[in-house]
Amino acid sequence: LQCAPPLDAMLYELIAIVRPGSLNEVREIARNAGTQVIRSGGVVRGYTNWGAFRLPRVTTKHQARYTEGHHFIMRFDSSGSVQSSIRRTLGLDPRMINFSVVKLGDKLEEIKDIEGKVEWNNVSTITDQI
Repeated sequence: LQCAPPLDAMLYELIAIVRPGSLNEVREIARNAGTQVIRSGGVVRGYTNWGAFRLPRVTTKHQARYTEGHHFIMRFDSSGSVQSSIRRTLGLDPRMINFSVVKLGDKLEEIKDIEGKVEWNNVSTITDQI
């Protein structure tokens, strides 16, 4: 079952890094963000769990230092105000290490074929070609 996004909707991608250790924390944060989108009339296209891996540099957040984080992606259609609300909520959550919301498009022609799942490292490397 797939619902049509609202007419003023834009496609966004949330890239979130949660403190490592508890998969339940990651699920709860992802579920809360998705619920916020759905309650506001938006559509969640999909979640992708990239798992835990090292951060590019040591990051300090909420008086704690992190060298790795649990990454997940959520693609969703919503209005700009809903995206701002999600940013505000995630910014206040002490379990979050970092996040970014990127607008992927706002015209139907641009976003109609974009899937909800985001593959990790599906590009061949140079060593594969040697």
